Amino acid sequence: MEVSNPKPKFNLKKELHQYFGFDTFKGEQEKIINSILDGRDTFVIMPTGGGKSMCYQLPALLSEGVAIVVSPLIALMKNQVDLIRGYSSKDNIAHFLNSTLSKAQQKKVKSDLVEGKTKMLYVAPETLTKQENIAFFSDLKISFIAVDEAHCISEWGHDFRPEYRKLRDMINEINPALPIIALTATATPKVQDDIVKNLNLQEPNIFIDSFNRPNLYYEIVPKTSKEQVLKHIVKFINTMKGKSGIIYTLNRKTTEELAQTLQANGITAVAYHAGLEGPLRAQRQDQFLMEKVDVIVATIAFGMGIDKPDVRFVMHYNIPKSLENYYQETGRAGRDGMEGKCILYYSYKDVQKLEHLMRDKPLSEREMGAQLISETLAYVESGVCRRKLLLHYFGEEYTGANCDNCDNCRNPKEKLEVRDSTKITLDAINELDERFGIEYVVNIILGKANPQVTTYRHDKLKSFGSGLIMEMEANFWYSLIRQMILEGMIRKDIEEYGLLKITEKGRKFLKKPYLIYVTLNHQYNDAVGDDEEVSAASSGPATTDTALFELLKGLRKQIAKEKNLPPFVIFLENSLEDMATNYPTTLEELEKIQGVSKGKTIRYGKKFVELIAKYVEENDITKPDDFVMKSVVNKSGMKVFIIQNIDKKIPLETIAKNKGLSMPDLLVEMETIVASGTRLNLDYCLEQELDEYEQEDIFDYFRNSPDDNMDNAFEEFKDRDVSIEHLKMMRIKFMSEYAN
Repeated sequence: MEVSNPKPKFNLKKELHQYFGFDTFKGEQEKIINSILDGRDTFVIMPTGGGKSMCYQLPALLSEGVAIVVSPLIALMKNQVDLIRGYSSKDNIAHFLNSTLSKAQQKKVKSDLVEGKTKMLYVAPETLTKQENIAFFSDLKISFIAVDEAHCISEWGHDFRPEYRKLRDMINEINPALPIIALTATATPKVQDDIVKNLNLQEPNIFIDSFNRPNLYYEIVPKTSKEQVLKHIVKFINTMKGKSGIIYTLNRKTTEELAQTLQANGITAVAYHAGLEGPLRAQRQDQFLMEKVDVIVATIAFGMGIDKPDVRFVMHYNIPKSLENYYQETGRAGRDGMEGKCILYYSYKDVQKLEHLMRDKPLSEREMGAQLISETLAYVESGVCRRKLLLHYFGEEYTGANCDNCDNCRNPKEKLEVRDSTKITLDAINELDERFGIEYVVNIILGKANPQVTTYRHDKLKSFGSGLIMEMEANFWYSLIRQMILEGMIRKDIEEYGLLKITEKGRKFLKKPYLIYVTLNHQYNDAVGDDEEVSAASSGPATTDTALFELLKGLRKQIAKEKNLPPFVIFLENSLEDMATNYPTTLEELEKIQGVSKGKTIRYGKKFVELIAKYVEENDITKPDDFVMKSVVNKSGMKVFIIQNIDKKIPLETIAKNKGLSMPDLLVEMETIVASGTRLNLDYCLEQELDEYEQEDIFDYFRNSPDDNMDNAFEEFKDRDVSIEHLKMMRIKFMSEYAN
């Protein structure tokens, strides 16, 4: 809409300099301020750091009466009031009125308002719902209403607040003729329409600035293990010494634990969430603003309304619930126009947790939530320019071919041709009558039998094991299926939550397959989610030196032959992977490798470290630095619990349930314990499951087994009543007796 150009009432540049010390306006600030001074309803969509606050602060100072500013965050209110007071010689120029104030403080605020000393009053929407406040405001001279973070009004917005939906009614009670300015940093076209409609803005002047923040660098980092993510965070922050940063998490527990971990590693950090007492929250906010701490760890749910211009990095420990969340939160970085690094740690398991949280919600909310998650997933898993995707989401096209300031542009990912793999996947879903989710479909494609598969006789299907010909691991198929969902070939059913259904596009492909090229992030599938206790055995390596890995396997095979033992008894394969990642060249360093006990180091370690040292020297390898992250979490808790319960002969199902583990996860934990040098006596379980002849046969198999592959073991015993869990329990028993 065109903005009228009335005769100016003020010399705005002169007023800007007088009140704030600036000589020029940014972007369309001057036009926006004139719109408000003319009494027009105004809608401002401006990225974080673009100067939204100035758009209502200056007209509030120039107008008769007080401007009421609605803000959802107590932290933001206090911060804004402090900033305005900093520009003025009078503290009563701005106040906030919320639940943190005592009765005496509230009385002082109201007194200043009645006397006309206050030009800006910040309130929470909840404050406006109280009838006594509406009556009080009705008697005041109000210049206009500013609705900050206006996206909160929309159910499609990233931070929906039901109280915001009532704002128009409350404004009508105070004075329906009051002009309104709505401001937001993030709003898709759908949310923009929702804001205008719900606030009933009358022929508003609309100002939309570019959403591009060229100074921000965007990167996605896979979560491979909890320990590895923490190490990455600590190492990254250590490269940003003395610089301010924010880390967002999904829950309070993680917030506290992460802050403690940072503190233990010499980083000044505090946790910030809604569970803290008000004074403590305010204290921690001030510590961050005054640079007494470098890092603040905050829950996404509570938000971080801190207006600090020199935040140099923003990290997301979990995937955000929507791209609007992500954009808003990353927008806290580099508000001064200087460098800002935005790092998101991604695990598909975090996505599954978000989906699980929606299971019991009404269908409409599930549909809305599923769409928001799908859009975020498309961004995270994409191989194209991240800036282009973000801007497209907000209805803006990025014309550049390469932004050169995101991980995908700096390190382009290889595209794969997946026509045959796509057909295999669709055939499997079709043959399963579209009645199963991702994990089950992948098991069928890879020919993995489990009790559910055999009960349904799905191991007899044509598609059972059909993907083995592609020689790709499970993570490839998980990533492919997610990409097929993003491409619209299959969908997750909302009502039958999580079941895969073939779309019309997918059906057309099945009738006439065509070449498809996609970028697949293979490393993401096995990444861990938040709050998972990750055993050394289950966490994958970051970058394994494949040449060294093969040499280590050869040495292991040689030693196993000398000792007349299966190779896995010497070291598990994931221990070799860890060695080929971290290059331990001393026995002390070898002891830090996952699954390597002091006893194993003494017994087998010398030849391994000698081989690695020679390899490092001959190939001029730069070893990963000797950084050792100090942990505040009791890593031995799980181990002790399992050992004690097995000693008490507690059923494994009960042990797993008490620790919130699946049986496969418990068996992985047990194998790690045994590989590290502790015996576990599982006879009380095995005697109930397998007779002595079966146990003897399985023992003989492991005694002569040439590799670690459990699929081969299962194949050997598939015609007998022996499950994969039985085999894993027997291997743990075997290792207890032979490796220790």
